[in-house]
Amino acid sequence: MPSPDVYWLALRRAHGVGPRTCKLLIEKFGTPEKIFQLNANEIAAAGVPRNTARNIAEFRDFEPLEKELCELPNIGARLVKWTDADYPPNLRQIADPPPFLFVRGAAPLGDPNCIAIVGARAASDIGRRMAQRLGLELAAKGFTVVSGLARGIDGEAHQGALDAHGKTIAVLGCGVDVIYPAEHRKLADAILAGGGALVSELPIGTPPLAENFPTRNRILSGLCLGVVIVEAAEKSGSLITARMALEQDRQVFAVPGSPLSGKTRGSNRLLKEGAKLVECVEDVIEELAPQMAKPLATERPAPQQAAQRVPTPATSEISDVRAEVRQPAELAEGAKTLEGVADNATTILNNLKESERLHVDSIIESSGLNAQTVLRLLLELELEGRVTQHPGKLFSLA
Repeated sequence: MPSPDVYWLALRRAHGVGPRTCKLLIEKFGTPEKIFQLNANEIAAAGVPRNTARNIAEFRDFEPLEKELCELPNIGARLVKWTDADYPPNLRQIADPPPFLFVRGAAPLGDPNCIAIVGARAASDIGRRMAQRLGLELAAKGFTVVSGLARGIDGEAHQGALDAHGKTIAVLGCGVDVIYPAEHRKLADAILAGGGALVSELPIGTPPLAENFPTRNRILSGLCLGVVIVEAAEKSGSLITARMALEQDRQVFAVPGSPLSGKTRGSNRLLKEGAKLVECVEDVIEELAPQMAKPLATERPAPQQAAQRVPTPATSEISDVRAEVRQPAELAEGAKTLEGVADNATTILNNLKESERLHVDSIIESSGLNAQTVLRLLLELELEGRVTQHPGKLFSLA
């Protein structure tokens, strides 16, 4: 007798059964195990085509699926089913949710406050910097950053979230044991080490075939409250993700780009069609505030002096978020004045004066501050136009 989880894999592998059919049958009969106890006529009576119903009733190839389940612990993966409590709540709401996900990593998938950041693989330096900045700021404010582990914008978004010591999830168009592109293996390891996750609906060992990526994109957008497109050409996978997000009633955002650049024609067209323009992270948060299932900041109140630096926002939740995150770590730990912030910023600026470009690790070491404080101060200084970030995490005076 196959184990209960094997029936989940079997239902999806039966010829003609897609995510919508799985959802229909599970809602009707409760579990795949009960479905495989029915005959073809009983299955067809639920609204399934007769040939598909026959394929389910006659399915007997359970042994390879048992072996596949046994392999999951060996690669540090687990099966999260549609009926499990930790199945992503946003994803459960779409029309064609995957009946299960293969998941590597410790990240709980139940966080509804997820934001996707996607864009061009052959991204510009400006696009890469914007993706990393958005990933860093969103993760620092408590969002889980979701992307596809691809080259360019995706990789920078993941890295930005990691730099903020936040959570990030990579949705793959291959098996969770297959890292694509191969040069992102270290990034994937960092995501797992940082408490994030690699997610796929595809069987382990599945190679990165082109036909799998468009269907992967519905999971990427379905996990999230909204999708931010940083750079997208007129015909790109990012636009597919944007279209799927709209079909799922998700908010679509786009970062504007030069009309002279082919890399941003698709994202600029999204803006013409009604996507929300993004110039800073507040543009995203203020739009999504009414949908947020929970406050993003920590429970402790921010120091009064830090809160005074923040403009009055649309909602009290956003006020808490901005007050908590915009302050450096020293203020969050109980500093009573803003003089210490200015001193720390001056320390960083003085270090940069001594060199044309410094790597962020050198700045952290020479400043004597913790990594999170330095990253946030560098971001503030960059937004103020006093510091410039270069590829390779190098910084200089603007």
